[in-house]
This record gives sequence, structure tokens and C-alpha cells, in this order.
Amino acid sequence: MHPFGRRTLRGFAVTLALSVAPVAALAQAPDPAAVLDNYADLAFSGYEDALITAKALDAAIDALIADPSEATLAAAREAWKAARLPYQQTEAFRFGNPIVDEWEGRVNAWPLDEGLIDYVAASYGTESDSNALYVANVIANPLITIDGNEVDATNITPALLQDALQEAAGVESNVATGYHAIEFLLWGQDLNGTGPGAGERPYTDYSTAEHADRRAAYLKSASSLLVSDLEEMVTNWDEDGAARAALPDLGISAILTGMGSLSFGELAGERMKLGLLLHDPEEEHDCFSDNTHISHLEDARGVQNVYLGSYRRIDGSVVEGPSISDVIAARDAALDSEIKALLEDTMVKMQAMADRAEAGEAYDQQIGEGNDEGNAVVQAAINGLIAQTRGIERAVALLDLQDVSIEDSDSLSNPDAVFE
Repeated sequence: MHPFGRRTLRGFAVTLALSVAPVAALAQAPDPAAVLDNYADLAFSGYEDALITAKALDAAIDALIADPSEATLAAAREAWKAARLPYQQTEAFRFGNPIVDEWEGRVNAWPLDEGLIDYVAASYGTESDSNALYVANVIANPLITIDGNEVDATNITPALLQDALQEAAGVESNVATGYHAIEFLLWGQDLNGTGPGAGERPYTDYSTAEHADRRAAYLKSASSLLVSDLEEMVTNWDEDGAARAALPDLGISAILTGMGSLSFGELAGERMKLGLLLHDPEEEHDCFSDNTHISHLEDARGVQNVYLGSYRRIDGSVVEGPSISDVIAARDAALDSEIKALLEDTMVKMQAMADRAEAGEAYDQQIGEGNDEGNAVVQAAINGLIAQTRGIERAVALLDLQDVSIEDSDSLSNPDAVFE
């Protein structure tokens, strides 16, 4: 099995190098090739569902642009939320597969400096030491300067967003494309802090407001790019796709790397614990829409899907087959049962967090300073993710997978560094 590339979170990674009996000795385990084939089928189905819902979002955006109103804006927002459900479940395929990890920033990068895109409130500030484009506002300015070079933004097109603005000047927070750029253009800034309420962008931003036509062009360009980017990833997982073809070399390690890295460094650490430590609503994944509770819940569901080798599609059909669970059970049934229980425990805790949000206390309120009860609910979900990662590490040890690297986060392993 060949080692493979990995992306670390803020420069930190934990490499597991453990030694026990090789996978080949598993007497009753399913054929590893069959496990990988089903894993690829799950990925294909998940990304295809993400594409289907992104096309529905694109149609809703067309309707908003053609006839801006409270109703068409609300419909576009609902379509965005629906599109997040299948996509978030695909994130378990990210870290173990370099093709996915290299692509992911085009569709789900965050956080973003929204002043690059459009108008912002005075509280946002007027400059940043780390980003010269902090308030560039390309919607209002048909000519902007990037790294000393003038860029003609007279026509806002997918190419402008992708080639000139995305991570412009090498700054990761210059996010110009993907779900979160679209989210900002549908909701606007959430100026409520850790109080109730999401963004309140008016539909008139697409009709009578200044720069309405350019704002519409930006929104449509971002939506079109999302569709084309997802089409690319669906192709990568089809029968002749590059991501599927890479799996034999990556092997079972790809599955456990993705599960562990999303569970620990990415979700428990960067997306949850960091915001909880800082009590900062800006450290919230779906911050404009107050949809973060759903985003986190579906990420956790995606990890569980991959372990069980089963995914329920948006049409209700189920894709399933030989799984890493079957591989572990053949060697150590007790460990398999333990990991299943840990995954389910995390889902219960994530659901409690989501239920609290649906009942009226949004995720940014739950992580707010002084909200001891809300903080505890979020911390319980984080603890569940950490515990399931320990189970995943035991699976890695059982199978002697020496090329598995699970992403770490200062928020979990060195929290003092967060405040430096």
C-alpha cells in the first residue's frame, strides 16, 4: 500500500504507526476490493445527490433573479439548506482521498472575508493586516487591485470568481466560490452575535438596491460554478473516475483516514471546539444562515455511513454493501460493536444539539459566553466525536495500517495556543 498526500489543519497532524497482524490474514473478512468498491459507490451516490440539489438551488436562484421577492428569496434559501444535507455527508470522503481534498476548497471553504464580495456593516471594519482585499467589494467595484495588478471586474463571471478572486493574493479567507459565498449572498451578514437571528439580507438587494444587477451576476456565477464543480466530482467517482481508480493504492487506509480526520481535527476541533473556546459566532460553519447545527449533524452522519457501508439517498433508496465494519467484525466483533455504539452515541448528542437549535436556540447562541447549558450540549457532541476517534484509532491498530494520518487541531491538543 502506497502512502498518500494529506492536508493538515493549520500545520498539525497526528500520524499513527502501529503494528499488529496484516489485513491479508483476516479469515472471514470481505474482500478489501469489494469494500473499496462499495465505498466508491457511496461517494458517487452522495456527490450525485449533492449535484441534484445544487441544480435545484441554481433554478431557485434563477427564479430569485428573474423576480426578486420575499417568496423567491425564501425559496432560494430553502434550496440552499436542502443542498447542504447530502453534501455534508460526503465530507467523510475528503481527507483520505487527495483528489477530493484538493478540490474541496472550491465548494466548502470557510471562514470567508465577506467584504471581498459585497457590502458589510461598519462593525466589520475597514482593513485587515492579513488581507489587503478585506473590503474590496467586487460587486461595487468593477476595477480592483490584487497584488499590485489591476483586475477588470466589469463583467462578473464564473471565470472571474474562480481564476481571479478565489484565494486572491494567496489569502485563504478570500473565499469567492462555493456554498458559503452563495450563503452570504442569500442571507447577508449575521449581525446578531450570540443573540437570536440569522442574516437579514433584503430581497431588494436583487431589485432596487445599488449594484443589484452585479450582485445577481455574482450569485448566478457562484451557483453555476457550484454545479460544475460537483459535476466534476461525480465524474471522479463514476466507473472510470480518477478518485475511484486511485482507491486500490490508497486501500482501506483511505476510509479510516477520512473518518478519523473529519471526526477529530476538522469537526470536533476546527469547526466546534475553537468556536466554543472563543465563544465566537464568527467561528461557525454556516454562520450567515444559522444552519450550523444541521451541517455538523450531517457531517457526523457521513462518518457513520462510511463505517456501516450504507447511504440513504435523497429519493429514499439505500446504497449499501461490504464495509469497514465487516472487516473489523471479522477480526474483533467486540471492537466493531464498540465503534458502532460510539458512532451512534455521537449521533444522539449531535441530534440533541440540533433539536435545541430547531427549538429556537441557534448554534451560535449555544456556544455563547455565559450559556453554560448550551455550552455543555456542544461539548457533549465534541466529546462524542473524540471518543469515536479513539475507536477508529483502535481499528487502525487492529489492521496494522501504518499510513493512516488523523488530522489534529490546536483547539483540542493545545488549547492555550488558541489564545496566543
